[in-house]
Amino acid sequence: MKIHSEQNYSCAQAVGLLLNGFILKFYFHQVRQQASNSLMVYLKHLTAADFLLCLSLPLRIIHYASSSGIVYILHCSIGATSLYLNMYASILFMGCLPPPFSSLRRYLTIIHPSGTHILQTVRTAHIVSTVTWVFLLAPTITYNIMFFITHKPLTSDPGYCGPLFSTSFSILHKTFQISCTIIFLLVFISLVFFYYSTSRKVLQAQQRQLVSFSTDKLVKSRRNMLVLVSIFCLCFVPYHLARLPYTFLWTSCSVGQLLYYLKEVTTILSVLNVCLDPLVYFFLCKTFRAQVNFSMGSRMTTQATQESESTKQSNSN
Repeated sequence: MKIHSEQNYSCAQAVGLLLNGFILKFYFHQVRQQASNSLMVYLKHLTAADFLLCLSLPLRIIHYASSSGIVYILHCSIGATSLYLNMYASILFMGCLPPPFSSLRRYLTIIHPSGTHILQTVRTAHIVSTVTWVFLLAPTITYNIMFFITHKPLTSDPGYCGPLFSTSFSILHKTFQISCTIIFLLVFISLVFFYYSTSRKVLQAQQRQLVSFSTDKLVKSRRNMLVLVSIFCLCFVPYHLARLPYTFLWTSCSVGQLLYYLKEVTTILSVLNVCLDPLVYFFLCKTFRAQVNFSMGSRMTTQATQESESTKQSNSN
């Protein structure tokens, strides 16, 4: 299991760094431009969370590739919490995305068709993003401090972190996992609720001709929602179905080992989020999509020009 995990995490890191690095390069080119809407703010923070997760994966990869006691302890503290931090940052920012994806913004647009709701402003997006990072960083730092103060002496590397936990820290760990699961459930339920409510409102408005949604826009809207929900469910639902039972039953001889392997597989699925989120970004950001199309068009034009000049030189000779 360790060998396969090492390879899978390495592939996810390579692809994630490549894709998210490309998006960050786009940001650096646009650095002088202010975010035009709250969508760009949330997308920037989503990309940052994915990129930071990619940077934290080497410690997890080294853990699977070696039997070092120091790496084992670092993996169970800094490595684990960095994964949680950036995973739940991604979950929260995916739940905050404005139109054409965000169900909440779409819901507010229908309920308050005139003007811009306060939740849709760039200032509010910056405040929400800052609060989100602080909200996640505070328990992460506390978790690490308590781990280093209370962890049991290292005897061997069993492959999982439970044997290092003291009785008091075990309670904190379970509380931490329950809190993370609650965050996931709140975002998941809100996405489902707002998607359902919004789709219903749009359909009613279309039937009554209260708003002018074209067929193409409606098709694109449904496609975008399907992409977001599919990525969210693929990456995060299996992980949370396995993570919480494992937290409470890892000591069980009958199901503990099975839950451990399920947790490992679903953790890899959750990390694949760093490879799939750029698809969300591509569908959401028209400016980025135009930039990609422009870059591809420029390269094709340059290549065609070079080939044409090369052909002319060959003919002249």
